[in-house]
Amino acid sequence: MASSAEQMRNYKGPALFSFGFRPFFLAGAIMAAITPLATALALAGAVAIEIPGGIIAWHGHEMVYGYLSAVIAGFILTAVPNWTGRLPLMGPRLVALAALWAAGRVAMLASGMVGAGAAGLIDVAFLFVLDLFLWREVIAGKNWRNAPVCVLVFFLAVGNLIWHAEIMQGSAGVFGLHFGIGVVAILLALIGGRVTPSFTRNWLAKIGKEPISVPFSMFDKLAIGALIIAISLWVFAPHLQATGLVLLVAGLMHFIRLARWRGWRAFAEPLVVILHVGYFWLAAGIALLGVSTIAPSILPAANALHALTAGAMGVMTLAVMTRATLGHTGRALRADAATIVIYALVNLGALIRVAAPLLPMPYADAMVLASFGWGGAFAVFAFVYGRYLLTPRIVS
Repeated sequence: MASSAEQMRNYKGPALFSFGFRPFFLAGAIMAAITPLATALALAGAVAIEIPGGIIAWHGHEMVYGYLSAVIAGFILTAVPNWTGRLPLMGPRLVALAALWAAGRVAMLASGMVGAGAAGLIDVAFLFVLDLFLWREVIAGKNWRNAPVCVLVFFLAVGNLIWHAEIMQGSAGVFGLHFGIGVVAILLALIGGRVTPSFTRNWLAKIGKEPISVPFSMFDKLAIGALIIAISLWVFAPHLQATGLVLLVAGLMHFIRLARWRGWRAFAEPLVVILHVGYFWLAAGIALLGVSTIAPSILPAANALHALTAGAMGVMTLAVMTRATLGHTGRALRADAATIVIYALVNLGALIRVAAPLLPMPYADAMVLASFGWGGAFAVFAFVYGRYLLTPRIVS
């Protein structure tokens, strides 16, 4: 059987479908750029988007089960060959999977015409099909270490199914949305906890500095366990004071976990330090959810939630998307000016969204500004990195 490298050399189709990260990073970036702006315009009455559950429900769903699901798919499909030693998904099969994701986006926009049930059937198929592929690869490659990722993708698919069931019953889909956000938060802790210290160690070794040595330990297991418990309480019992306390404890543990990786030593390399910034947002988002649960008058729940979504998930996905795109298209792992702009915009947009009630401007104006900043980061990615994703790998 041909190796992955040989298969890549023999591939004759469009570069966009030569590896999983290409279509899904580009599609996810476009989705992330458009959705916040479309939502802001719809709320302002400038455009009409008629969807069961309302524009806010559509916004939340498309950010979690649209954009985030695409980026997660792109990352995992690219990582699977390294995990299992098997050939990557490419060509017609990758086209079919990307088309299934796109069909879900169209179905969501057309749900007012085709009905919530039909739209839901089309939309939920993507994550279940993706998970079946992942399980097949993990089982065939006997790569049981990554079975938890398959389990989490399955739960993400279940969360999407729950969201659609809620919408069909006339609710706003809050439980299904929170379920999905919780699953993604755990995925970030699991995968971010691998790549962040690993890339930090590799970069320090590359420049001749003493690399960090922080192997996965019992503390990491306890931190992830505390996060699972905290997220579960937040999803199923969000108003309990005990939930807020557990969230605070979990947030503190992840701050400690982050500090152990000593990201300040990699401050000179944006491609590395942005991973630490993204993980900081994760720990902060968990802790702020705890604050909003215990004292909602001090911090509204929506603002705390956006520290986790716009902050942790937005920053961490762009950190992975930029680095993976550069590396897998044969380019130098170096952050150029456009990449710095991407990182600055996504963090600025998240900060404005979280701090909106405290800013000296109308809340609606702050929302629009946050949408332009955060969505603008993904627009710049789609414009600049889209060229890399659409063209063949550079051969050195």
